[in-house]
Amino acid sequence: MSRLAAALARVRSSAENIKRMLEEDARDEARRRHPVPVEEQEMQPVKKIGLLCGREYSFPPAFIARVNQLGKADGVAAEFVKLGGTRMNERAEYSVIVDRISHEVEYYRGYLKHAVLQGTYVINNPFWWAADDKFFNYSVAAKLGIAIPKTILLPQKGYPADVDITSESLHNLQYPVDWDALLDYVGRPAILKPYSGGGWKHVYKVNNREELLAAYDKTAPYCMTLQEFIDFSGYVRCFTFGKTDILPVRYDPKERRYLVEHDYLSADVGARIVDDARAINQALGYEMNTIEFAIKDDVPYAIDFLNPAPDFERDRITEFYFEHVVEQMAHLVIDRALTGNVANAWPRWEEMLGIGAAGGFVGSPKRGTGKQAIANQQTVAGHPGVTGPSAATAQSPVTGHSVAAAQSSAASSAGPAGAKQK
Repeated sequence: MSRLAAALARVRSSAENIKRMLEEDARDEARRRHPVPVEEQEMQPVKKIGLLCGREYSFPPAFIARVNQLGKADGVAAEFVKLGGTRMNERAEYSVIVDRISHEVEYYRGYLKHAVLQGTYVINNPFWWAADDKFFNYSVAAKLGIAIPKTILLPQKGYPADVDITSESLHNLQYPVDWDALLDYVGRPAILKPYSGGGWKHVYKVNNREELLAAYDKTAPYCMTLQEFIDFSGYVRCFTFGKTDILPVRYDPKERRYLVEHDYLSADVGARIVDDARAINQALGYEMNTIEFAIKDDVPYAIDFLNPAPDFERDRITEFYFEHVVEQMAHLVIDRALTGNVANAWPRWEEMLGIGAAGGFVGSPKRGTGKQAIANQQTVAGHPGVTGPSAATAQSPVTGHSVAAAQSSAASSAGPAGAKQK
């Protein structure tokens, strides 16, 4: 019986092989009779990734090449976005767009909003990015229990020349401003910096009322914040990918350079930095960001975390971190092209703060509240659905393999602002 069974199995296998061969021959014949035009062959990738960028030189070509390499098997390909006028209801050409320049080019921002309407997954969400500012960031993070500097939002010193603002326009403002009381609140020295912006522009360290007023007089037309200064012992910038994949990097803000060093954070401080960075990204919706922490007495203070187009240039972030950034960004966009839900790109601060289910402007689906909801969604390898090395496990201080960090909009050469724990 065993010989008979074996013989029957061989017959079945042969029959299946013959059937498969006949089917392949039929497909080949169909292709010969109806060849695919060359222009359609070039459009075979079913998911397109678009990159929108400005004066960047190393990241764009490396990113596009890595996406095309890793995404080929799944029909995912990347290219530079090309625009020449956008029509209403124009179909979504891209499954995912990575935006690194629309904060400086208004047409790009308008196009990206339209792309979201047509179903494109945009990193980062152009609606929220346009609405966000650093003072709101600080307020949200403080309510989430994250250590934040004492911060004051200030009236503007002046206004754009093409805006007709007179004294009658400003009757809601108190005058004169009690500058001494503001300094008493944040402490001395303090940091004066824009409530929106980055790149170390218009940032001043002031020690007294006279220095504050002298710096303030130079700030028109920008809206500014006055923030508590911390004399930190360590400084970390976290590269973040997809909200929960966190790569803490050591940084020297006085020299403005990244340091490839490992084991520079204790397990407790490293774990808190990763946890706080995840909470910030979930609340604000950013999937490509850098988050900066000044460390004093083993407490990480979140100094700056509105960097939705972080610096990814090789010569500034070092070759070591450049390769990690390119790899993680490629994995992120491929995952979003294949499985991404556009609603996931929206912030969740409403539900995390217990205000209510996400809705209205935020508009993302309800998935629980607070940091525990975030923890429940995390995987050991970082954020769900994105493959590749995870900073939280492979290269984070939590496991003892930490990395180098940088700051984009902190204080003067003396160091950035900080705060006491809330």
